[in-house]
Amino acid sequence: MKKLIAALAALTLTAPVLAEPKIERWKTPHSLGCMLLQECTEGVEKIETYDDLSSLMVYTDEKLEEEFTDLISEMNRIGIGVYVADSKYFPPGHRGVYHTVGNNFFLNYTYMNDSHTVLKVMRHEGWHAAQDCMAGTIENNNIAIIYHPDRVPVQWNLQADIAYSSMPEAIPWEREAIWAGHEPYMTANALRACQAQDAMWDLYPPTPLTGEWLIKNGFWDGNTK
Repeated sequence: MKKLIAALAALTLTAPVLAEPKIERWKTPHSLGCMLLQECTEGVEKIETYDDLSSLMVYTDEKLEEEFTDLISEMNRIGIGVYVADSKYFPPGHRGVYHTVGNNFFLNYTYMNDSHTVLKVMRHEGWHAAQDCMAGTIENNNIAIIYHPDRVPVQWNLQADIAYSSMPEAIPWEREAIWAGHEPYMTANALRACQAQDAMWDLYPPTPLTGEWLIKNGFWDGNTK
């Protein structure tokens, strides 16, 4: 009888195994959304340290380790989950994606060979996380540009205009992110400011429209130190 009771107790404590959602077509917005919502988890690995990340790369540059470590550390502190996922989830051409709802960042495994490429993707998508923070708090689902458009170097404006010509509504945010992807520590520094929320608007004074929105929604008093 004792064995039977123990067996029943074990069954009660065992969580049911949930089946992965059925994906009819991979590498589509459907499969991407399933990953972003964390309903699809097969082939998705969480990254918590630089060693976790470097073990997945074929070519690594030791000179980049410090910035990688800085980025991952800041993301961990803010509460951003970093993952490497199977390419089957990403539509063609997507190297990575940041999800403002879940505050998670996903790297496409296909582009993990070279540490220089991976770092550019992390800087780029990490900048979107900083833009998330700029819009009030990392916990909301909004996103705001950080610099006035005139501050973005012309070459990155042009690159964004071409790369996102089919999505013109995304261009203002992508201009900054492309710039950040090529600028060492630009993203890490913004994420550091994001961690201490008040410092975000002191170090990065909001543009007029963003400032109006922040004040209206009670995130900012309109003053910088």
